[in-house]
Amino acid sequence: MTNNILIAISIICFLGCGHVAPKELRQTVDKDLTTAALFKDTDAHKGKIVMLGGIIASSKNTDEGTYLEVVEKELDYRGEPKDTDISHGRFLILYDGYLDTVIYARGREVSVVGEILGKKIRQLGETQYPYPLIKSKKLYLFEKQRKQRNIPVRFGIGILHTF
Repeated sequence: MTNNILIAISIICFLGCGHVAPKELRQTVDKDLTTAALFKDTDAHKGKIVMLGGIIASSKNTDEGTYLEVVEKELDYRGEPKDTDISHGRFLILYDGYLDTVIYARGREVSVVGEILGKKIRQLGETQYPYPLIKSKKLYLFEKQRKQRNIPVRFGIGILHTF
């Protein structure tokens, strides 16, 4: 009985720690291509398969499909974007189909395995920005992070005296 419980817990832990992308798909990713190199010269890497992730800045449905503008973040060992202020820039995901932009909304975390199509120049603020364009083979949307409530901490000395 105890062994069965330990085995069940081990399986749950193992499954909970798995990568978001299946092994077969991860094997198609060009592991020699760094994110820095991709952002530096996107067109030199057309046709290669990459895995990127980050935070959605905007989403828009078009006749071509759904475009997600993503602020790139380094991925952890599971393929999830890390909670960091470091980024190589922004990139675009082209999803072949319709995605509800209320669900795939600003602030949500995503990871994508896809093919580099080149760069797409778009207006970003007051400048023309060269976005690496990734055609999605597999898109992963992560659950919304629950915001932790700030619970006030009170210290007391004596009776009825707090600060």
